[in-house]
Amino acid sequence: MHLLGKAPHFDFMGRRRLALMFSAALLVLSLGSLGVRGLSLGIDFTGGTLIELGYQQSAELEGIREVLKADGFPGATVQHFGTTREVLIRIAPREGLSKAELSSRVVRGLEAQSGGGLDLRRVEFVGPQVGEELTEDGGLAMLIALFGIMLYVWMRFEYRFALGAVAALTHDVILTLGLFSVLGLDFDLTVLAAVLAVIGYSLNDTVVVYDRVRENFRKLRKGEPVEIVNVSLNQTLARTLTTSLTTLLVLVALFFLGGELIHGFATALIAGVVVGTYSSIYVASTSVLALGISKADLMPVKKEVEGEEVDARP
Repeated sequence: MHLLGKAPHFDFMGRRRLALMFSAALLVLSLGSLGVRGLSLGIDFTGGTLIELGYQQSAELEGIREVLKADGFPGATVQHFGTTREVLIRIAPREGLSKAELSSRVVRGLEAQSGGGLDLRRVEFVGPQVGEELTEDGGLAMLIALFGIMLYVWMRFEYRFALGAVAALTHDVILTLGLFSVLGLDFDLTVLAAVLAVIGYSLNDTVVVYDRVRENFRKLRKGEPVEIVNVSLNQTLARTLTTSLTTLLVLVALFFLGGELIHGFATALIAGVVVGTYSSIYVASTSVLALGISKADLMPVKKEVEGEEVDARP
């Protein structure tokens, strides 16, 4: 790899077939789980009741969950809201119970546990129709984002790069959703926002690699496409790892210290950053090579000089 200079000498593209098989196995597992088990949709999508309570003292969330579980609400989501004395409870729809009956039953059980002094702040109901609309709009938002990205990369680079970028982003989204399906984690609006953020993060990483690939195709006179892509990946490796590791430091802190409210958000972003870093190296770059990119495709088009009149001057 004489073209590398002082850059690392990792033969990424030499292992692209192994990486392709690894990605294919993960995609099959993710799609299979999504098809069989689906996603554990949160109340934002399924509909349900939201109850906000105020305590006189700091509330113990685990104790509240135990009371709700014993009262017939095992899947309720309980979290602090603002301060430790304010609690937000989300409960999935229950047949045979109206909003008023459900909230009264919850408050009665929690008052008995706390010894009174419980303040019911608000009760909101999210209907199944609203949840269905959110599901459709969320999926549509993802498709529009992918389509817009494909157009952007197509205009900035070349259609092979656009297809490679969309392949990498689709790979990242499916694997992130597959993780939530396999582990049975709740999928709500915050997780959907994280998935859309993963698309943006992965695209940024892919565009950095593509920029260097295009630059090296134009600058390096010798070398096959596989070798030039390998050189480009090694030259951008330090930047890729630095960005990914610093981002992961923040996300891990949010995962362990941010509380239950953003637990799913942090989980989706951690998975997305890891998968996105991998896909920018192996999926996006391998796709471009598989589509037959060559130096001729990336050379700038020479503009015709109006000129022949210049040569005609005496």
